[in-house]
This record gives sequence, C-alpha cells and structure tokens, in this order.
Amino acid sequence: MAPSFNWWGRESHQSTPLIIRMENPNYSMVELEGPNDEDFISPTGKRSSGKTGRGKNAKQLTWVMLLKAHKAAGCLTSIGSAAFGLAAAVRRRFASGRMDSETANEVEENPTVKGRFYSCIKLFLVLSVVMLAFEITAYLKGWHFAGPQSQLPRIFSSPLEIWGLFNSLYSSWVLLRVEYLAPILQFLSDACTILFLIQSADRLVLCLGCFWIRWKKIKPVPKQTVEDLEAGGAEFFPMVLVQIPMCNEKEVYQQSIAACCSLDWPGSNLLIQVLDDSDDPTTQMLIKEEVLKWQHNGAHIVYRHRVIRDGYKAGNLKSAMNCSYVKDYEFVAIFDADFQPSSDFLKKTIPHFKDNEEVGLVQARWSFVNRDENLLTRLQNVNLSFHFAVEQQVNGIFINFFGFNGTAGVWRIKALEDAGGWMERTTVEDMDIAVRAHLHGWKFIFLNDVECQCELPESYEAYRKQQYRWHSGPMHLFRLCLPDIIRSKISIWKKANLVFLFFLLRKLILPFYSFTLFCIILPMTMFVPEAELPIWVVCYIPATMSFLNILPAPKSFPFIVPYLLFENTMSVTKFTAMISGLFQLGSSYEWVVTKKSGRSSEGDLVSLLDKEPMHHRGASAPDLDAIEKEASLNQQLQESQKKHNRIYRKELALALLLLTASARSLLSAQGIHFYFLLFQGASFLVVGLDLIGEQVN
Repeated sequence: MAPSFNWWGRESHQSTPLIIRMENPNYSMVELEGPNDEDFISPTGKRSSGKTGRGKNAKQLTWVMLLKAHKAAGCLTSIGSAAFGLAAAVRRRFASGRMDSETANEVEENPTVKGRFYSCIKLFLVLSVVMLAFEITAYLKGWHFAGPQSQLPRIFSSPLEIWGLFNSLYSSWVLLRVEYLAPILQFLSDACTILFLIQSADRLVLCLGCFWIRWKKIKPVPKQTVEDLEAGGAEFFPMVLVQIPMCNEKEVYQQSIAACCSLDWPGSNLLIQVLDDSDDPTTQMLIKEEVLKWQHNGAHIVYRHRVIRDGYKAGNLKSAMNCSYVKDYEFVAIFDADFQPSSDFLKKTIPHFKDNEEVGLVQARWSFVNRDENLLTRLQNVNLSFHFAVEQQVNGIFINFFGFNGTAGVWRIKALEDAGGWMERTTVEDMDIAVRAHLHGWKFIFLNDVECQCELPESYEAYRKQQYRWHSGPMHLFRLCLPDIIRSKISIWKKANLVFLFFLLRKLILPFYSFTLFCIILPMTMFVPEAELPIWVVCYIPATMSFLNILPAPKSFPFIVPYLLFENTMSVTKFTAMISGLFQLGSSYEWVVTKKSGRSSEGDLVSLLDKEPMHHRGASAPDLDAIEKEASLNQQLQESQKKHNRIYRKELALALLLLTASARSLLSAQGIHFYFLLFQGASFLVVGLDLIGEQVN
C-alpha cells in the first residue's frame, strides 16, 4: 500500500519547520526540520542524519491544534446560540400567532378550494413520511435503491432475502413504483420541463430585447416637447382630469392628494377627483377635510363618495366618468392612493399624445420609497423591476401593447369610451380595459424613464393577498375575453400574442410549472428514484433565469438565492389563485385593499412642504379641538392596526414535505437535489411561520 500524506504544515523559509505525517503501518511518523536538512527515512522509520527538535515541533503542533479547537468551539457556540434564538422565535410565533383562517372580516381563498388543496398537500406529506420510514428501514438493512431500474432485480436474486411482513411490503412498494408510479411521474416531469424551457426561452427573448433597446438607446420621443407647450401659452395645454381612487386608506390619502395638487399644470386646465369608496365614517371625514383644505388653498379639486359601492375600483372609476363635466376633458390620469407623482409628471407624459392620434395610453414605471425596508420589499423590488424595465418596455417598443398597471398612467378619454369604458366584471379592471382597447386598435407607450413613487407591501399577509388578486383576475378575464379576441379584426400575430404569450404563458404556465415541478414532482422523485429530474432543471436553468431577472436591479445581486427560493414559495399562492380564476370559483371576484404604512421619501416631504402656500403653514393660534381630535383618531388608528402573527398551514405542510424529501435525498447522496430541497423547505418554513416581512409586535 502506498503511503498517504496528511500535510499539517507548508514549505517556507529555513527557520520554519516542515512537518510531514505519513500514515502507513510500515512507516512511523517522523518530522523533518527544514528543506536544507539531509535526512533519510528508512522503511523501519529510522533517521540517519539531521537536527533534533522533535520537542519544539510537538509544542508548536500542540498550540496550533489548541487554537483550531478554540476557533471551532467559538463557531459551534455561535451556531448553537443562533439555533436557540431561532427556536425561541418559532415558539413565540406559535404562542402568539393564529392560523391563516382565523382572521375575521378578511377575504381569503375559497374555503372549498382551500380545503381540498390543503388536503392534497397533507396526503403527499403523509405518504412521504411513510415512504421515508420504509426507505430508512431498507437502508439500515442494506436494501438501498438510489439508482436506475437496472439495479432493482438484485433484491429478488435470492428468495431467502424476502422474509417477514416488512420485506414483503417493501418489495411490493418497489414493484408498484417501477411499474405504475415511475412512468406517470416521469411523464409529468418531462411535460413540466418542456413548459419550463418554453417559459425560460420567453424570458431570454425579453432580456435580449431589453439589451437591444439599451444598446441602440431606443425610447419613445414625443412629437411635441414640453418647451413647445410652454412657449405656446396656457391655451396649448389640453384639459386633464386626475383621479385618485381610494378605499379606507388612512395612511396614504394626505400624501397622494398633496402630490396631485402640486402637479405643474395650468389650474384652469386641471381637475382632481378624489374618489373615496371608504365605508369608515372617520376616514371619510378625514379625506373630506383634506380636500377642503386644498380647495381653500386654490386647488381645483372635488370630493366624491358613492352611496352604492358596487364593482370595487372599476365601479368607482365608472361612476366618476359618468359626471357631466368629464366631457370637457381630453385626458385622464389615474393614481392609486399610495402613489406620489412628481410635479412634472403630466409634462413628461401628455406630449406623447400630441399629433399621435393612435396612442390611447401612456404608462410610467413605478419606483418604491420602501424597497430597502426589509427582505420582503427587496425581493418584490427585484420582481417588479424586471416587470417594468424588461416586460413592459419590450412589449411597449416592439408590440405597442402591454397590460395597464392600473395607476401612474394617462388615458385618452376617447380610447376609454371606444373600448366600452370601465367594467365591473373582474378584479383586474386595468388589464381588462387595456385588452379591450388593444382589440379596438389603440396603441400604448411605456416610459421607462418617467417614475412615479409608491409603496410596497411590507408584510407577507398583505403581499400574499395582493398576489392572489393579481393572479386570479387574469385567468378570470381570459375566460371572459377569449371570444372577443377570436372575433376581433386585429392581425393573427396580435391574437397569438394575446392568447399564448400574454395570458397562457405568462399568467397560467408560470405558476403552474413552478408549483408542480419544484414543490410536488421534485420531492416525489426522491421516493420514486426511477423517475429522474436532471440537475440542469433543478439548478442551472433556475439560476440562469434568476440572474436574468435580477439584472434590472443590480444592487439586489446578494439576494439572488433568496429571490429564487421565495419565488418558488409564492408559487403556492399563485397556483391556487390561478385555479380559482380559471374555473371562476367564488374567490376569483373578491377584492382586498392592500395594507399601506404611509411611507414617503424624505425628498418628497421637503418638496411638498416648500410648495405649500405660506398662509397654510402658519396659524395665529393653535386649534386645541383639532389637536385633541387628531390625537384621538391617531389612537384609534393604532388600535385598529394592531398586528398579529400568522401561521400559514399550506406553507408549513409543504415545508415538511420538502424537508422529508431532502432527508430521503441525503440517504441516496444525490448532491444538488438535497441542497435545493433543504433550502427550499427552509424557505417554506420561514414563510409559513410569517418570519419574513415586517416585524410583528
């Protein structure tokens, strides 16, 4: 046997000894003092010449080992303390939390769909635990099967090996998975892989289109600039209607109204409608007082409140457009309650309509005042940056069509009327009006260099409900408008783009394969190893797609791995929403207002303060009644905003399923599959315990 060397030191200067350990029964351990010593080692371990210094080298080796042991002990201590801290946080979550179905007066998924979906996940979990028990027992007995079917006949080579009840059950299980389960699972795996490759190719084409736009510096250029408008005088500024729809949003109404009242546009050609759908009398009073304050300051602003609040946001906008004075206006700009347009927003968007009668919509991109607030907002910023900088921009440049984002956009009122106006038939009224306008031949322009600040959901609860509405609505809309798309007079290419790319590929296939492939098929292949999922599907392509998605937000590169894991975690909610919208279940037409925190950037607050009229800043005497009323309202607001921990059962069940599959993968030493399942299971566990997002009191 050749000797094996374990190097404890390294070659250096003459004063530094070189220690070589030789592990072999025919050789004894010796130390060589230095590179200049003439030493000869015989097979018996005797040393013919050289210096003495064995004691000194032994002491040095002892000190080195002690230092390494001290570092290892410190590392283990820090890991132990972190584990104890995580366990304490989990205990607190369970002690003070509540299940996701225990919140009163909040809209959740359809109970029937939710119950069946959760039951299926529990069934997979129970089966995985049973299969893991079988596999561990078989592993201990030496019947470990991790390879292809060619290894299976070994268990039946000798009938004496099959004895006892367990052996019979395990043998039956092996036959069952080889003959029946593996072909079905492999077929589903191959089908989802094909869908995955198609969707990845679509992402790659979008990224190449974005690269081409930046390389060639392509961007929409208006035929008439802002300077031309200003040189022409006030009569050259078209009539613009600004609408601010809101519903029970105490936290953000002031900053949105202030930003819209500060728009740089002739006051005679601008009207601001505050469309309040709040059912809380206190909120109504606060918004009405804010509107009156700006009216006294000279702003052309009106307050509207509906008595019959049907149709959610679409019904609110439809009611506002039915006002008699709307016929005097040519364009309408829409801003949700948490959006803060810059003062020159209209001057950057309205000129694109001039001398371009085919343009029906000009959409600006969103920017976020709280994108660095926590991990959840950082991950949302990655996703939305790709949506605006890549998807919207590429579709706007090359197709002249994209989904209206519902806010931070300007519509030509004629285009709205030609498309049939706002309809209350779906919760994605913005996408609905965009599709109908596109079918009537209107073109859209996306301005990537014009931003409108807004706020991201800071809690997983709020983000989860927002994503549910965003993914159930498009599938509901697809069922409603598919006949109109087929009967429309647009080109075959535009019809194919709407049906296959806009709806099926990006709204249906993406959540379907994300959930099915990575949350169901992958863990099941650990227990049915005859059905294989290649490493490039698990690792290389998802990593490449995540890299492409994060390019528009380069500062978020450190979060590329959490982004990949979190997107797969959110696939549960998106898949449930997609199914609900596709089959028009009860929860597909339910609207939950996304919770806001009322954050504003410091620069926005300073600019708004500078633009506020002088007579409004100062006061001759403090209004004690108003101060007392405001303090009382703030106290009520704090009480109403009391937060509770949430425990999400579906995410926890999937976390246990993935962690169980990772344990099975560890037994078969499958490498990258084990790490992916382990980290993905940990991601589901973190989300299921509501440990992501804002800190909950």
